[in-house]
Amino acid sequence: MRRSDYLPVAGEEKNLGADFVNTDARSNESIPMKNMYTDEGSPLYPRLGPYFTDGRRRVDYVLAYQIQKPNSIRRQSSKFSDNNFIRRLRRSMSMRSSRAPLQPKEDPEIAAQKQRTDYHEDDKRFRREEFEENLLETGLELEKDEGSKIPGIGFLKIHAPWDVLCREAEFMKLKMPTKKVYEVKQGSNLVEKIRLFIHKVTTPLHPKVDANRPQSVKSLSHPFSREKQHLFDLSDRDTFFDSKTRNSIVYEVLKRTRCTRAKYSMGITSLLANGVYTSAYPLHDGDIEGVNAEPNDRKLLYEQWASYSVFYKYQPIGLIRKYFGEKVGLYFAWLGVYTQMLIPAAIVGVIVFLYGCATVDDNIPSMEICDPRNNITMCPLCDHACSYWKLVTACGTARASHLFDNPATVFFSIFMALWAVLFMEHWKRRQMRLNYIWDLTGFGEEEEEEHKDHNRAEYEFRVMQKTMKQEHSTPKDEKVKLTCTDRMPAYLTTVVMMSFMILVTFAIVFGVILYRISIKAALHMSNYPVARSNIRATVKTTAAIINLIVIIIMDEIYGAIARWLNTLEVPKTDKSYEERLIFKTFVLKFVNAFTPIVYLAFFRGRLVGRPGNYLYVVGSYRMEECAHAGCLMELCIQLCITMLGKQLIQNNLFEIGIPKLKKLLRRRKSDMEEEVNKSLQRHEKDHILGPFVGLSPEYMEMIIQFGMVTLFVASFPLAPLFALLNNIIEIRLDAKKFVMELRRPIAAKAKDIGIWYNLLRGLSKVAVIVNAFVISFTSDFIPRLVYQYMYSLDGTMHGFVNHTLSYFNVSDFQPGTDPLQPMHLGYKVDVCRYKDYREPPSSSAPYELSKEFWAVLAARLAFVVVFQNVVMLMSDFVDWLIPDIPKDISLQIHKEKILMVELFMKEEQGKRLAARDNHNQDNCTSLPSANQSPAQPRSRPATHAVFWEKKRKEREANVAPVYNM
Repeated sequence: MRRSDYLPVAGEEKNLGADFVNTDARSNESIPMKNMYTDEGSPLYPRLGPYFTDGRRRVDYVLAYQIQKPNSIRRQSSKFSDNNFIRRLRRSMSMRSSRAPLQPKEDPEIAAQKQRTDYHEDDKRFRREEFEENLLETGLELEKDEGSKIPGIGFLKIHAPWDVLCREAEFMKLKMPTKKVYEVKQGSNLVEKIRLFIHKVTTPLHPKVDANRPQSVKSLSHPFSREKQHLFDLSDRDTFFDSKTRNSIVYEVLKRTRCTRAKYSMGITSLLANGVYTSAYPLHDGDIEGVNAEPNDRKLLYEQWASYSVFYKYQPIGLIRKYFGEKVGLYFAWLGVYTQMLIPAAIVGVIVFLYGCATVDDNIPSMEICDPRNNITMCPLCDHACSYWKLVTACGTARASHLFDNPATVFFSIFMALWAVLFMEHWKRRQMRLNYIWDLTGFGEEEEEEHKDHNRAEYEFRVMQKTMKQEHSTPKDEKVKLTCTDRMPAYLTTVVMMSFMILVTFAIVFGVILYRISIKAALHMSNYPVARSNIRATVKTTAAIINLIVIIIMDEIYGAIARWLNTLEVPKTDKSYEERLIFKTFVLKFVNAFTPIVYLAFFRGRLVGRPGNYLYVVGSYRMEECAHAGCLMELCIQLCITMLGKQLIQNNLFEIGIPKLKKLLRRRKSDMEEEVNKSLQRHEKDHILGPFVGLSPEYMEMIIQFGMVTLFVASFPLAPLFALLNNIIEIRLDAKKFVMELRRPIAAKAKDIGIWYNLLRGLSKVAVIVNAFVISFTSDFIPRLVYQYMYSLDGTMHGFVNHTLSYFNVSDFQPGTDPLQPMHLGYKVDVCRYKDYREPPSSSAPYELSKEFWAVLAARLAFVVVFQNVVMLMSDFVDWLIPDIPKDISLQIHKEKILMVELFMKEEQGKRLAARDNHNQDNCTSLPSANQSPAQPRSRPATHAVFWEKKRKEREANVAPVYNM
């Protein structure tokens, strides 16, 4: 164990006071100052930079922990040598033994509590020391800083030297660029020419990064190997492994290193969970603003990505991947493709909306409703409190409904279904291109091998508990693991809790329904004319706002419940944990967001009954009806308020406000002034930042938005426009949060976006069915077609409104349900109208469903079947037509394989020629002596060498094509 690598912070060693005076001369040894300063006496690197105090070794990772010091101890950094540790331990034991007895004024229970706290802190310290000793044995270099300006926090800075980086890079099979470079030829087909043309036209929109790097040249990459170091460009060892790679290498070492002093083996995740360390994080490259802000990747990201002044530019995806890793880079690449694809969808949606605005005056059904000459008296909308009303009062709602319910809506639904398929195909091609550029081809198999043995700390703890219980009944050779039987209680709890929470969501929606029913009746009974004149608008808007507030609150509750249920199941690996958590959270949040919308689209107005035989719930509450123009307008209002509210409040306001509030609280808690904060070191500044909690919340909000854009787009053509405007802000918000507000995440490799792609594909398939039902059953598109081609006398829409209204004799009202003010309109009403296809009171089967109803129902179902199959067929055709891998990328991947084979064949040939030359040189320089035996080996004849060289070339010519496939 190399104690020389375990160093204190130079310049921070001070006397500890009279009680802690160390008489040993060796305790005053410090780091040689010649390593910290140049010949002129200036520091090699800034004091605030991410380096050890010698100014040379870069800090690759930081572990933070709680420290407790007496008030007499000032800022210092502890020296960790064996003799010092023993002396400190003896001194603490002697101080405890010579401690004065408790004074009568002190409560014995409080003193015992303090003693237990001391033991607990000592236990944590012993575990830290053992873990740090094990880290030293792996070759890492450590430096402690317990004199930081953040009270009560100590830091362990970790540096990975060159030999450790090489060793771990070989273990992890990291692909590194070799000296071999080749020219990347662009594709010659029409699609690639169009792509290159667009790239040239949009040159001003590209961020100013990697300006000196030629785009047409790429280095050939190969998994790093210490035996083949000559293949790689190691001229600058400081930059060969960038900071992202160094951080991931150290993290792998931390995961693998164990602490066995506890009852069970503990890795870094267990130590963090048990509070031995409070946090672990890699450091940002440097500052963004201020006098110490030297050029670095973080500052470049802030200027070219996280600033609102560059909102119109493309994202520097390559630099994002270089700084944050492939997983974060793929998220922002996907978000960029999604936002880019929203542009044509938003343009078409605006055109559809403008078409509705332009044709609203030519819409015959709305003109008939607004015509005051049509003296149509409608039946009451509620029992007893509501009275009869004129159809002409629904003129405004009818005209507004036409903006979203017109023939262009069907076209837009088909367009959005194909748009979803094109978006998925475009992303697959973009993802494949990024895999090639980032050298991730063939990464899937390596990932499975790398992570199959990395179990989560909670899983290992449960296995340890099970092992202790079955210590005598289980054979020693049998490996203990958690089975389905062990997890059965957790699975049952998950099913029960998720079912219960879904029922809670239904109950909340039902509560909002009761609110709408009751508030409508209350407003009808109101004496204020203003309240009575805006009943529909008031009820719709307030109910939608209540739904939004409930959705936002329940989202947070459902997220916490999903995490709790996932913890109960004890998944084995991090990947399993993440996928299960995503699925549970998605189900709960999807149901929470879309249940009110589904009710308005498919259930409201269909479970009402008819006048004289209404359906009642919870006693006397009559189920609510749709407006005469249909429920599409109310569905549009609900979608608009929910979508805008979630984006403005939950996504943007929370993402801006909550991180800033937490950061402010952390600064207040640490009692640091602004001037002190500016002088903090890099690891102290990053400790104040918020911890990185993963990409799941970012993906989740975008998936819910994607559902709102595609599922009910037939009722709200402006949804893509709102999503586009939100995402333009969302990209910069997320960028600013990652660069400035959060600690730097661990650079994780990923080949794709994982389970999120399956959720997107599932939503795009469901969207076709949902939009078919919205057009068929929620809008009046099908009834209008049926009337125009089956019942219209002149083939126009004249008379459509009268055709959809049935008659009701007011004498057939149930007792107690007739209006309190029957003369509200100024005349006696004998017959009122309601929207339905039913027989008149004078027929042989009064109030029964008419043949028109069954004709319209058959047409609705036929439209659903035809629409679904046609759109699905077109989607599958588009999917088949566009290949997943761009042709130029597949050619370049094939070219890389050929170049790699040539590189290794050339290397092997060079080794054989060098070995043969050395062998011939040895044979030529050694003269035969008189005592040499005739049987002594001699060099091969030239004819044999020519023969074997010819055979070797023939073998290489036959073998090489096998590797090129």
